[in-house]
Amino acid sequence: MASLPPFTGLDTGRVHWIGSEQAATAALQFLKLERTLGFDTETKPTFVAGEARTGPHLIQLATSDRAYCIPAEGVWTRELLAPLLESEGILKVGFGLANDRRPLYGKYKIKLRGALDLAPVVRKLGYRQRVGLQASVAIVLGQRLGKSKSVQLSNWSARPLRPAQLLYAANDAFASHCVFLELQRRYPSLLVAGHP
Repeated sequence: MASLPPFTGLDTGRVHWIGSEQAATAALQFLKLERTLGFDTETKPTFVAGEARTGPHLIQLATSDRAYCIPAEGVWTRELLAPLLESEGILKVGFGLANDRRPLYGKYKIKLRGALDLAPVVRKLGYRQRVGLQASVAIVLGQRLGKSKSVQLSNWSARPLRPAQLLYAANDAFASHCVFLELQRRYPSLLVAGHP
């Protein structure tokens, strides 16, 4: 992977922080018109055995040209997320979505519907081992997605988040969206029938 060209992700100008009810309303109006959204969440890591996880602390949704980072604690968060995440008409794509379902329901009583985990789809290309987002970007897009361990393991409940955290989080959701679009273009038969 090291020899691959870097993934062309979003810059800070295309990453939107949803820090107010007005921003949430505008984001919902835009996002509900999309057919497919890249989806991911971030949770503050735990380093002590038995310590309860309290995430998600950040929810990311991406289109083909921008991403929205939604703080878990916003009073408007459920109002923004529920119509999008529970919609069967908007396909949410990402990796490891099974790990997101229970925390989303536990925190917001939101049932993730209309979602497609891309890991099993990419494995159908002939990979026996487990594949995640980073490997899938390499396999499907032929690019190298940089994943900083220090950012990945940073405190996602901190406010404000650092620019590096926002870019990392936004590009996780954006990269999932890019992988889906390329799979749809090159390998449509691998995608589950009935999805857009």
